[in-house]
Amino acid sequence: MGELKPYLAMFVVQLIYAGLTLLSKAVFNGGMNTFVFIFYRQVIGAAILVPLALILEKKRVVPVSLSFLTFCKIFVSSFFGLTLTLNMQAIALVYTSATLAAAIVNSLPASAFFFAVLLRMEKVNIRTKGGITKIGSVFLCLVGVATVAFYKGPQLRIVHYHNHHSLHHEDQFSSGKRWILGSLLLLLSVIIWSLWLVIQAHILKIYPAKLKFTSLQCLSSSIQSFVIAITFERDIEKWKLGWDMKLLAVVYCGTLVTGLIYYLQAWAIQKRGPVFPAMWNPLSFLIATTGSIFLLGEPLRFG
Repeated sequence: MGELKPYLAMFVVQLIYAGLTLLSKAVFNGGMNTFVFIFYRQVIGAAILVPLALILEKKRVVPVSLSFLTFCKIFVSSFFGLTLTLNMQAIALVYTSATLAAAIVNSLPASAFFFAVLLRMEKVNIRTKGGITKIGSVFLCLVGVATVAFYKGPQLRIVHYHNHHSLHHEDQFSSGKRWILGSLLLLLSVIIWSLWLVIQAHILKIYPAKLKFTSLQCLSSSIQSFVIAITFERDIEKWKLGWDMKLLAVVYCGTLVTGLIYYLQAWAIQKRGPVFPAMWNPLSFLIATTGSIFLLGEPLRFG
């Protein structure tokens, strides 16, 4: 059973990620500010993780000290791997679709593998069939993602929704420039995200307290996200939450995504390496695609 735990953990992670994509797209279609949304989900995650880290890791057999240099590494990695990528993905989700977002995230394994090899955390021998297969797979993955991102083929709308957000939603789909910009943001965020996964493995070697490490990342990202949100959105009305889908999305993302997933990923990286969590992303694509068609009414594009 112990050997199955990393697999079960990553299965749960992908289910939660699919829900994140669908809920986020729904509230963004409803007009919620992306910067405010990211701040709320990060601060809720920090509010959950920080107390847990202090309680559960207080009685470690081998205490782990946090040096100033290590904290700086965590703070900087949080900015690029969490704050920056999350805001980029949120904006891209407004400009594109939940299906495209999930599809481009599928390039994460290839990108993570590239950086892992570059930083000598993974080995590949180009003189063997296995090495050639790995390199060829990475190339095909990137070509496929680029095709999905920049080629908009014919579409099939399976479910039709008639609501006051539908016209706004269609405008987003019809704007080629917004689609390309959103695709570029998604691609860039995946590159940064994959590098963040690899860097986490390095930091965890010098600071193996996984829960404290995750909570510090989340707390750092909360502060950074607040600065960004207050800079771009100063209308207090945009910050208010009611008993609606926006609150559900924020709580869901803050507790399950920011709180649970980050810890499970750090645990899996320590157990199986930085590429292992990224390998599971295709599962969330299948779930998100199905949900975007039947729950959000997005068209199915052939290309």
